[in-house]
Amino acid sequence: MLTINPKYITDQAGNKISVVISVPELEYMMEKLEEIEDVLLYDKVKQSDEPSIPIDEALDRLESNRKD
Repeated sequence: MLTINPKYITDQAGNKISVVISVPELEYMMEKLEEIEDVLLYDKVKQSDEPSIPIDEALDRLESNRKD
């Protein structure tokens, strides 16, 4: 786990108005957000009553539609 070390930019009154983080910290945070989004989407799909199809069939359909 990466330790995030934010640096704050403040206004003249000392109120925090912005945050500066390193590129590796940003990339790490973006990766974690994408993982969370994937989990939330998975949970949403599992709770739906939508029918599902095997991945091979889905890929075949996509390939067939792409050729049309």
